Amino acid sequence: MTTYNEKIKNWLIQNRENTIDFLQKLIKLPSTQGNEAQIQAIIAEKLEQIGLQVEQWELDEEELQKHPYFFSNRTDFSDSPNVVGILKGEGDGPSIVLNGHVDVVPAGDLSQWNDEPYLGKIKDGKIYGRGTTDMKGGNLALYLAIEAIKNSGIKLKGDVILHSVVEEESGGAGTLAAVLKGYKADAAIIPEPSNMKIFPKQQGSKWFRIHVKGRSAHGGTRYHGVSAIEKSAIVVKHIEDLETERNERIDDPLYEKIPIPVPINIGKIVGGDWPSSVADLVKLEGRIGIAPNEKIEDVQKELDDWLKKLSDIDPWFKDHPVQLEWYGAQWVPGSIDETHPLMKILIEKFEDVVGTEPTIEASPWGTDGGLLSQVGNTPSIVFGPGISSMAHFPNEYIELEDIFITAEIIALTVIEWCEVADKTNK
Repeated sequence: MTTYNEKIKNWLIQNRENTIDFLQKLIKLPSTQGNEAQIQAIIAEKLEQIGLQVEQWELDEEELQKHPYFFSNRTDFSDSPNVVGILKGEGDGPSIVLNGHVDVVPAGDLSQWNDEPYLGKIKDGKIYGRGTTDMKGGNLALYLAIEAIKNSGIKLKGDVILHSVVEEESGGAGTLAAVLKGYKADAAIIPEPSNMKIFPKQQGSKWFRIHVKGRSAHGGTRYHGVSAIEKSAIVVKHIEDLETERNERIDDPLYEKIPIPVPINIGKIVGGDWPSSVADLVKLEGRIGIAPNEKIEDVQKELDDWLKKLSDIDPWFKDHPVQLEWYGAQWVPGSIDETHPLMKILIEKFEDVVGTEPTIEASPWGTDGGLLSQVGNTPSIVFGPGISSMAHFPNEYIELEDIFITAEIIALTVIEWCEVADKTNK
């Protein structure tokens, strides 16, 4: 009798070429934010062909604004619909969300690409193009997993809910909208590019802006002024000390191989308005990492309290305190208990397919897993094909074989997690 494992593997082998063609079709669409309508229409059609119940809708910005974890640079989502497809179970089984985002970052400087970034060129077992790793390759693994289950005649007890969402690259508005619409489950898998490592914990982050004040004067008599640029150097050093203190508190073994588990990065400095004048204002903009066990609000307060200590270092800050502003994108931290049943199943299926134990680490970056976990009460695991260092990078690529291995692992995980309705069809 053919086993589930054999049915899934055989279907993936038989359908390899046409599914690679479909991936190329997705890569050729530059689905940057604000341009996701075409790719979502194709994905909705694909999910309907598989046999899922499909809903497509535009995000309601006015409704999302009411939620504290909402962020977007846009107020018009008319070209950025969400798509959800449901493989309805027979009942009485655990449900699962399979979540993937379709938005990609811009291609950047085209001179750094060897080929056109939306070509989907295949060479030496790799497919190249913007979004291959982050995360159209991982999304394809989800479609393949569901299609393999459906076409192998395997009926599940629990529901499989596939999220094809927008806006992940700026904070997760698409996943937030899906969760608030009720598309939640007992657990979730997100195939972000983890290099097929299993990430039960995901770092969060939030952007900030600090205004550092000085006193203007003529550059020829700069000693009559106070340089905000010089004072900002003190602020930067003070923030580095906070970064050290925060990371010394982390003793989670999943972070052992990550040099700085929760970095604080100053990514932009703007200051001064004339070369012959002493700068009277500098703006520092950065990102603070948030550990999986932390709340965004607590980390915000810690940075605010830390900056108030600047007056102990330099008296200037007593009468001219820096101003902290929270703005821009945020990613909610997330985690799933390492003893969670889905973790156990995923590890077992990885070992069955790959033949070795998986690497289990904490994610060094944020995903939509935090929103699923914290807002949707859907514990989430990040596990997917692709090397994270290739994300957002020129000549982005993904190994095709890894996509099919991931699809097989996820399909077998879903089958065991959601449970088979007809045990005689083994």
